[in-house]
Amino acid sequence: MVVQRKNYSVAGLFVNIYSDDSTETRDPGAPLSVVFLLHGRYSRALHPKVDSFAKELVEKATPSPRDHLVVTFDQRNHGTRLKDEMTNVGWYEDQEKHNPAHAVDMYHLQTGTANDVSYLIDFLPSKLYPNDEREIRDWGVIGISLGGHATWIVLQNEPRVTLGVPIIGCPDYIKLMSQRANSASVSFTPPAFPNSLRQYVEKHDPASSKYTAEGPENPFWGKNILVLSGAADDLVPWTCSVDFVNALQVGPNGVKQVFVQEGAGHVVSQEMMDYAEKFVLDWLTQSGNTEASR
Repeated sequence: MVVQRKNYSVAGLFVNIYSDDSTETRDPGAPLSVVFLLHGRYSRALHPKVDSFAKELVEKATPSPRDHLVVTFDQRNHGTRLKDEMTNVGWYEDQEKHNPAHAVDMYHLQTGTANDVSYLIDFLPSKLYPNDEREIRDWGVIGISLGGHATWIVLQNEPRVTLGVPIIGCPDYIKLMSQRANSASVSFTPPAFPNSLRQYVEKHDPASSKYTAEGPENPFWGKNILVLSGAADDLVPWTCSVDFVNALQVGPNGVKQVFVQEGAGHVVSQEMMDYAEKFVLDWLTQSGNTEASR
């Protein structure tokens, strides 16, 4: 098996499509699954580590009965979309490195990425299959760091996404950023955290959703979620996520798994990638078996 990567432009948004080279020669009537892989802050879609992870996701999940694609793209203000380097910088006591608008900029980025995922779910099928050769039946998202934050937003806002793997990400923006502000000796008040942004976050953030409800009013209900974090992560501490994750309800048809790696900092370890690849394979197998039983 050879993993191939093809590049497309969807209205100027460059996307990379990874697949098993035999996917296109299989039954054209068989539905597909697609998994987005979202890179982290300061990274890019074609970073060697992201590219390698995408290829591994195809290789390790190929035994499943469901054909699948892995999709990457540059997050806003990253890679081919970079416009202002300072927008991606955080808070620092050293004023030469300091971005006073860090809280504003980062929420803009992760929310924009979540919107981009929904946009691509809308329009990627017609771009890839203009003659309706294949149907994309299931959608999933894996995200790293900034991409992990965006993954939580996608899971909350996008009902078509049934799998999510936030890696070293956080679903509670206020808890995360207040901790980060304290570490950087920044007052978590305007202008560092404007009231207009606080009001938006308090209304729209995953931590403000009905994530503990046991029913369809819970946007995570019925979804497959694997949470991967480092116990020694100082940038996105597990303590900022643990209350949300422990209380999160996914229901009898959903799956919630959590792996917090002892001694791991803000890194994507091989163990985390192994967990993610196994989780995707299980999801694809479940989707394929469900399809076969129809």
